[in-house]
Amino acid sequence: MTSIVGELLVRESIISMAQLNEALTRQKQQGGRLGDSLVALEYISPAELKQFFNAVPPAPLKINQTGLSEILLTDLLLKIAYFEGGIFSFGSMSKSMCLPMGVVDELTEAARNDGLVAIKSAAGYNRATHIFELTEKGRQRAAEALEQSQYAGPAPVPIKFYSIMTAHQTVRQIEIDEHWVRHALSHLVVDDELLNRLGPAFNSGRSIFMYGPPGTGKSSITESLARALTTSVYIPYAIEVSGQVIRLFDPAIHIPVEENGKESSPLDLESSHKYDPRWRLCRRPVVMVGGELTLESLDLDFDPVNKYYEAPIHMKAANGFFILDDFGRQMVPPRQLLNRWIVPLERGTDFLSLHTGKKFEIPFDQVTVFCTNMKPSELVDEAFLRRIRHKVRINYQTEEQFYEILRRVCDQQGIAYTDSAARYLVETYYRQAKRPMVGSHPRDLVEHITDRARFMKIHPELTPESIDAAASNYFVNMDA
Repeated sequence: MTSIVGELLVRESIISMAQLNEALTRQKQQGGRLGDSLVALEYISPAELKQFFNAVPPAPLKINQTGLSEILLTDLLLKIAYFEGGIFSFGSMSKSMCLPMGVVDELTEAARNDGLVAIKSAAGYNRATHIFELTEKGRQRAAEALEQSQYAGPAPVPIKFYSIMTAHQTVRQIEIDEHWVRHALSHLVVDDELLNRLGPAFNSGRSIFMYGPPGTGKSSITESLARALTTSVYIPYAIEVSGQVIRLFDPAIHIPVEENGKESSPLDLESSHKYDPRWRLCRRPVVMVGGELTLESLDLDFDPVNKYYEAPIHMKAANGFFILDDFGRQMVPPRQLLNRWIVPLERGTDFLSLHTGKKFEIPFDQVTVFCTNMKPSELVDEAFLRRIRHKVRINYQTEEQFYEILRRVCDQQGIAYTDSAARYLVETYYRQAKRPMVGSHPRDLVEHITDRARFMKIHPELTPESIDAAASNYFVNMDA
C-alpha cells in the first residue's frame, strides 16, 4: 500500500516521481512511513499530508461524474421503479439510488426522451414535485435488466474510485501512542513489557502474529485494541466492476458514525452533499473470524439467482482490522490458508475473479492479525513468518496478575473478594496441581460460582466451599 500511496501522490500532482523515488530510498534506509520521509525532505507539508489522508469522496453533480455508464444507471433507475410499483419521484429515487437529485433529474430526463418514463402528475412547475411512471417500453426494459441482475439498491462506485479512496484512508497511517494503548487495555490486566510490544505492532499498520497458550487473552487484547480506534473511513454501498455489482457495505460490520450529534444520513435532500452519498462514513471496520473460515469465503460470492456479488469477508475489512482467531483450527489446512495470504501481505493488493473468468485487482489494506494457541512450528515456516512484521507472544499470567484479574471479576459480578479465598484457590488448584495460571480462569470459575448460587437461591460468595464446587465442574482430569 505504501507504493500505491506514493503513486497516488504523483498522480494527483502533489509530488513528482523523482521526489517519490528519493523518499522511498530514504524510507528504506531509515525506516518509518513514506509520508514521514516526504515531510522530512520538505516535499510535502504536514498539513498537506493530513489532508491527503483525510480525503472525502466528492458528490457527483452530473452522470459522467459518477464514473458509471448511463446505461447502467438507467437500468438501475428502472429496476428500482419497477419494484416500487412503476412510479417514483425525484426524492424517492434519489434516496433509493443514493445519488444527488441533479443526477437523478438528468437520468430521468434522458429516460423520458427515450420513452422509458413519463410524467404521471405534477403539482406545479417545480420538477421536484413531479411523479413519474414507467411506460410500457420502460417496464419491458426493466424486466430485461432484471434478467441480467436483480440488484436494485444504491448506485455502486467504480472499482477505480474505490481503490483510490482505500489508498487515501490506509490503515497504515493510524497514529497511536503509549497512553492510547494503556487506555484501550485498561479493562484488562497487562504488564508494561507486553504493552511496550503491542504498541509498536499495532501502530505499524502491518500484519501481526499473536501466539501463546490458550486463555491468556490474545483475542481479547487484539479486539480491544482494534475497536478502540476512533478514526472513521468511507465505505461504499456497492462496487462496479465491468458492469457487475459487488455489494460491500455490511451493517453487521460497518458501523456508521455520528455527525453533528446525529447518525450520518445517506442522503439529505434539503442541503448540499458534503460527500458522495453512495458512501457511508463508518468506524474503521473490525472483522473477526474463527474456525468457520474457508478458502471460499475469501472469494467473491456470486448469487446465481439475483445475479450480483457479495464482497468476501477480508474485503469488508479494508482500511481496518481482520482478526483470524483460533488460527490452525479451520477446516482448511493452515498452510493452504497462509499461501492465500502471501501475495496480498507482500504487495498490498489482492486479485478476485468474476464468474465470467475476468480477474481484477483490489487493495489489500488491513491489519491482519493471526491469533493462535498452537505451536508456530506446527502452522507456519520461517519463510512465511518473515512476511509477518510483528510476532507477539502472550504468556501465562503471573500470580500477581491472576489475583488482580480475580478481584476485578468479583467486582463486576458483585461478589466480595477476600484474600484468603483467593490464596486458597491458587494454592489448591494451581500450586498443588502444578497448573499454569490462565487469565480466563477467574472469569470462568466465578461464573460457575454464580450459576451454583442462582440454582441454590443463595447469594454468591467467594469461599473455599464455592471454589471447590466450581473447580469440580470446571477442571478436567486429562488422564481420567
